[in-house]
Amino acid sequence: MPYIADLFIDGVWRAGGDNTRFPVIDPSDGSTIADFAIATESDCMAAVDAAAAAQLSWAATSPRERSELLRSAYDILTDEVDYFAEIMVRENGKSWSDALGEANYAKEFFRWFAEEAVRIPGEYRLSPAGDKRILVDRQPIGVSLLITPWNFPAAMATRKLAPALAAGCTTLLKPARETPLTAAYVVEVLRRVGVPNGVVNLVTPVPTGPLVAKIIARPEVRKLSFTGSTEVGRDLLRECAESVVSASMELGGNAPVIVLPGADMDATIEGSMLAKMRNGGSACTAANRFYVHSSLHDNFVERMSAELSAMKVGPGLDRSNSLGALVSVGERDKVAALVESAVADGATIMTGGRKSDRGAFYDATLVVGVRHGSQINANEIFGPVTAVVKYDDVDDAIRMANDTIYGLMAYVFGEEREAIAVAHCLEYGMVAVNRGVLSDPAAPFGGVKQSGLGREGSSEGILEFLEEKYIALNS
Repeated sequence: MPYIADLFIDGVWRAGGDNTRFPVIDPSDGSTIADFAIATESDCMAAVDAAAAAQLSWAATSPRERSELLRSAYDILTDEVDYFAEIMVRENGKSWSDALGEANYAKEFFRWFAEEAVRIPGEYRLSPAGDKRILVDRQPIGVSLLITPWNFPAAMATRKLAPALAAGCTTLLKPARETPLTAAYVVEVLRRVGVPNGVVNLVTPVPTGPLVAKIIARPEVRKLSFTGSTEVGRDLLRECAESVVSASMELGGNAPVIVLPGADMDATIEGSMLAKMRNGGSACTAANRFYVHSSLHDNFVERMSAELSAMKVGPGLDRSNSLGALVSVGERDKVAALVESAVADGATIMTGGRKSDRGAFYDATLVVGVRHGSQINANEIFGPVTAVVKYDDVDDAIRMANDTIYGLMAYVFGEEREAIAVAHCLEYGMVAVNRGVLSDPAAPFGGVKQSGLGREGSSEGILEFLEEKYIALNS
């Protein structure tokens, strides 16, 4: 089927008000896949109007009705999972295995929140004084603006849309300009299953920042859910403060990996490859800083180098390739610059370190002799680069791991009891022990410090789109 490249406002696919478009680029070869409609200010305001007009009726639908619509969307995405993955390969550049993995992960949020929609909790109890009954109801927060990034265009869309719709909120979805086609497909699936007009809207505003600020300033908009960089998140929080809009933020990460003395090296290498190379390293949860005990350092470097060297790089539609392109040449060059800065700082490239002549490809790379606090160590790499720091004392490794403004995700490999003890010392919202992947729709996803506010997924995810109302009754 052809890719959808229009805005979706009040149940209708349409061009933008001034009929201008921006190109969606395949980063593997630089070709234009589609020309996507640009949303003007009038388009954005029309989307807010549509969502606001639909809010009361959508909130009044039964939890079972909302549940069945989400379950139907899950069923369609299951039937069309290869097409779902293909869109991501084309506009994002990721490998086929990463795209298919994301497609299967993304659709699970519709199934999970189909089940949560019918289990929204409330409370009823006698007050301690015995003079009244305390009734606590949870009601939809209202029109919600959902802003998603380019690195997981499917999963971030469904992880926000599913709980918002399950809670009874109407939505405006604003995908990244690099990857709007995946979001448009997800919205089309929701249209196909019968989600009412105005409940889901899709806009791609240009200029983005000023128009997003105008959307947030509308009094009908009561919720912002954003996934992206900490820098942009700070700006959006300022905008939300003006009208006291509730904000959920899943922001940047700088995930450390601590390899403890005595760690099982087979499990460590397997888990490290998953933690680092899932989605080509372009993930906020991707392993960024490897702190490896000196007793295991050389063995770790030798084995990781062999694994990374064996990765086949190329376009994702060739399913034999295990590492696809970065989302753009600009992103590829940012990664290359970080590696170059590490070498200038005294580090050594053990394998990789090469960018392609054509397309946004960068080899799987291993850098050793990295200094803690260096540029590559202090910044989120967001690419297929493993940067290793050698350490001797576990307390030093914990200190270095915590030495960041970020606190999203960390990994620990070692004997289980010691690894769990270290995990408790790490200042992160999520810690994986002896495994390279932990994301699950049934688990709360989110960070601490400047990595975010609130949680997505799990039973907590739907609460982000609900407000508590206390009603006092005579006892």
